[in-house]
Amino acid sequence: RFEQEARAAGVLNHPNLTAVYDVGTHEGAPYVVQELLEGETLRARLAGDAFTPRRAIGHALQIAQGLAAAHAKGIVHRDLKPENIFVTNDGRVKILDFGLAKLTETEAPGANQTSLPTQSRGTEPGIVMGTLGYMSPEQVRGKPADPRSDIFSFGAVLYEMLSGKRAFHGDTAADTMSAILTREPPDLSETNRRVPESLDRIVRHCLEKSPEARFQSASDIAFDLEAISEAPLASGPQAAVRSRARRLLIPVAAALAIAAAAAAGYFLRRSPGPGVVSFKRLTFQRGNIAGARFTPDGAAIVYSASWDGRPLEVFTARLDSVESTPLGYRGADVLSVSRSGELALSVRERFLGGPSGPGTLSRAPLAGGVPRQMAEGIEFADWSAAGKDLAVTRMSQGRFQLEYPIGKVLYASARNIGMPRFSRDGSRIAFLVGFPVSTDVGITDLSGKVEMIHEAEPVARLAWSPLGDEVWYDTTLESGELALVANNLRGRRRVLFRSPDPLIVHDVSPDGRALVERYKPELRTMCRHNAAGSELDLGWFDISFPVAISADGERLLLQVVSSLRDASFYLRRTNGEPPVKLGNGGAFDLTTDGQWVLAAGSDVAGGLALVPTGTGSEVAIARKGLEVGLVGKFLPGTRRIVIPLRDPKTNETRIYLVDGPTGVPTPLTPPDYVMTGQAVSHDGRWIVVSRNYEEEDLSVFPIGQGERRTVPNSRGLEPIDWHPDGKSIFVGERGSIPLRVLQLDLATGRRAPWRELGPPSLSGVIAIGFVVMTPGGAGYAYAYNRASTSDLFLVEGLR
Repeated sequence: RFEQEARAAGVLNHPNLTAVYDVGTHEGAPYVVQELLEGETLRARLAGDAFTPRRAIGHALQIAQGLAAAHAKGIVHRDLKPENIFVTNDGRVKILDFGLAKLTETEAPGANQTSLPTQSRGTEPGIVMGTLGYMSPEQVRGKPADPRSDIFSFGAVLYEMLSGKRAFHGDTAADTMSAILTREPPDLSETNRRVPESLDRIVRHCLEKSPEARFQSASDIAFDLEAISEAPLASGPQAAVRSRARRLLIPVAAALAIAAAAAAGYFLRRSPGPGVVSFKRLTFQRGNIAGARFTPDGAAIVYSASWDGRPLEVFTARLDSVESTPLGYRGADVLSVSRSGELALSVRERFLGGPSGPGTLSRAPLAGGVPRQMAEGIEFADWSAAGKDLAVTRMSQGRFQLEYPIGKVLYASARNIGMPRFSRDGSRIAFLVGFPVSTDVGITDLSGKVEMIHEAEPVARLAWSPLGDEVWYDTTLESGELALVANNLRGRRRVLFRSPDPLIVHDVSPDGRALVERYKPELRTMCRHNAAGSELDLGWFDISFPVAISADGERLLLQVVSSLRDASFYLRRTNGEPPVKLGNGGAFDLTTDGQWVLAAGSDVAGGLALVPTGTGSEVAIARKGLEVGLVGKFLPGTRRIVIPLRDPKTNETRIYLVDGPTGVPTPLTPPDYVMTGQAVSHDGRWIVVSRNYEEEDLSVFPIGQGERRTVPNSRGLEPIDWHPDGKSIFVGERGSIPLRVLQLDLATGRRAPWRELGPPSLSGVIAIGFVVMTPGGAGYAYAYNRASTSDLFLVEGLR
């Protein structure tokens, strides 16, 4: 059995199967050399608890891919169960223990045949082998097992991941075997109401009693799982739209300082469990909250806010008072408060409505005084439990990294890292990866051993629970509802509080009180359709911004988000006529002839599509398993597309050329470059992209033949559009109000002023962006974010 397992695993080479490097005998004792895996078995991960559907799909997809690889080599596992499935600390799933594996002769002659013989001892018909509760009916009857037997076992494992209970279980072995042969497991809706119908159907199809009625290959299962993993997991079409809308809104937040926004506006609501959740308002001025923490004694709070359009400032307020007192720290954001009452602040020269990039990390006394600078380029920080050192996040050499102490890297990623929070005992740090879009929650010890909790939905903030055994954060549920949730670090998530509006938790005290924020954004659109016209307010609902403008300046593609929940896109004439709704989801661009819109998450579930502006049907765009980014552009005069796409296998994002709806994506850039504005030149030969924003100059990459060029003197500039001469581009100075638009020469880096953009009244305006223009800039549109109501609440009763 030992030799059989070693040799069976040794012929396999797949990331979801345990790698075997050597088999032999030493001094009469057999040995096998396998890869070292750090993590725990799926059984330990389950511990009687159900996974969220999205987490279960992530694990199940990897298991199915591993089985497909084994089956392709003619190997049937025959003992698939949670104990034989291992989950590494970085989220990879490995199938273990091929001790019962049977090799079938399915390979074609001459096709890399293995020398491993078919094993028959102990695997003949009539001999029952496997683990009760996960064996297929044919295994229970002692009949030959084939790949479809593994598929039945796979279904039993997936059922347990979704329900927290075994699919087949009896008081005795005979009862369990009878259940496998004659009974169906309870409906998943009885154990976990969040399971979508599409996922339930996959489970049922795997658990058919007859092998002929099941999936016939693990590859088919992987295909179906991958399809539903790319679609919103919701109970109905409206829930799916809300989920896509939430994902769309967060990029708006990142670009226009809305990311610090949002929370429920209710003074009293019932919690899901017993008891009452109460809200007490703590701030009463008009503006935006950036960061907030309890003071060490829990009797007061310290927070940073921009009130009435003024720059960010640090305030303190007692919980038994309605007054806030400024501490004298201007242009600063509160990142953390130590146990001894020392503040960690981020100070920036231009710091308006909320967190908007790296700053100078400084420490300052809570009572007021002069901040002392510590480090540059820091975006987020948190004091250790002892209050002597800080964990920080920043970007360095193209990578985001978490450091503790400052200078020692614990974790690095191409995705954005932020919001580090020390556990109450100081032994672990929780942080966010990939925010503010698709977010993972990371947990690391102080040696850098990291475990990721895949969330997939946007997460803005997090905090440790009162006992320190859970992480609390905001997210979107599979139903599309917005909520505060608690995660017990083993993948079990429970709902703390549901809300029709977003909730963001800033801090949690040891006695269970929480600081949350309410925010009502205002994002308006201004447009001038030609050089002779005047600017008109063409906004629609509270949140709207321009996506594209036609070459003649007469039509505007408008993205609209209503009530922070539903996203849709409209085509609007710039003469002020009411807009026409084209679809739900996010719009990226308009073709030169105005006939098609490039959209994501529209009525093509979870996909990328061309949406007609007139009559006709949507056309799905092939992505070959790659995930859609946040922006995409047509090549002028064509339906060819330039778009960032993420490879979920490598976690790398590149900018690709997609040559029509069915074309194969072709990479144009190395990883980690991003597009903004009209990145594609008017002749369709070049794209201008950026990386690291503040740290590097812009780059120009060819679409086809040509050499990459670096644009000198372009750091801190946001590409808007190409100038008709093809030798220069229009750029915006990040953070400027009004927005200063320049013409930048690509060869020399020479900057020339073009115009300033902003609404007639700049009072309360905290950001301007999303600029689109006609060729040459005679017509243009932009969006501005005006500070609205952002309030802190003391919340009690969360359990």
